Amino acid sequence: MKLVEVQELSRSFGGVQAVKNVSFHVNEGEIVALIGPNGAGKSTVLNMVSGVIPPSSGEIAYRGQSLKKVAGDRYAGLGITRTFQNLQTFDDMTVLENVMTGLHSCTKSGVFSCGLKLPFARKEEEEMKKQAMQWLKLVGISHLALLKAERLSYGQLRLMEIARAMCSGPGFLLLDEPAAGLNHTETAQMTNTFRKFKEMGTSLLLVEHDMDMIMNLADRIIVLDQGAKIAEGTPQEIQEDARVIAAYLGQEEDSA
Repeated sequence: MKLVEVQELSRSFGGVQAVKNVSFHVNEGEIVALIGPNGAGKSTVLNMVSGVIPPSSGEIAYRGQSLKKVAGDRYAGLGITRTFQNLQTFDDMTVLENVMTGLHSCTKSGVFSCGLKLPFARKEEEEMKKQAMQWLKLVGISHLALLKAERLSYGQLRLMEIARAMCSGPGFLLLDEPAAGLNHTETAQMTNTFRKFKEMGTSLLLVEHDMDMIMNLADRIIVLDQGAKIAEGTPQEIQEDARVIAAYLGQEEDSA
């Protein structure tokens, strides 16, 4: 069943059309990758689908609901979360506290009850800690929960950010170059983590430059060139596509 449908998506910046009539879908429990050379429009598509920037034209639907009039800050409440190419972390907070911030859109306690430490607010905070720890355990860094985020390695911060994005239980997770800067071991750990998310029913859309990771992880791959979609298929189909072989697989991936 289709979870996300993107139809004729376009985006212009001034006189430059960065994305041109791109259409695709993501099924429930599916991992889809966006690839293409530098400037292909990958991150622009990701930013539109995640509500960071509006499209110039086109439609995006989630579970059959149009997102055209939905503000980006309401996406998490619908079950859509994402990570960014540049890490969004709070260095002076602990790893656990960083992950807990991903749950605040789901809380019912107001500023007044939290400030007074009312029983309901305390109970809710304890539940948030429990949930955050579960996700830290799933991504493999629960032993770092009480450390300040500034003490983590780059790879550990990536995993922390992913745990924060997942802790609200989204149905759809978008990732912008999650393996950037990671070593082989960290990338393998992250790949296994994404497979666990899929098994749990979460769909993923990711932009990634690590082609080994993509070919081993994605169910389908969408290839962009100069803002337009030129190919779509399984990893094997993409590997055998002459246009993709000539234009992309031999080039280093980068952000769009």
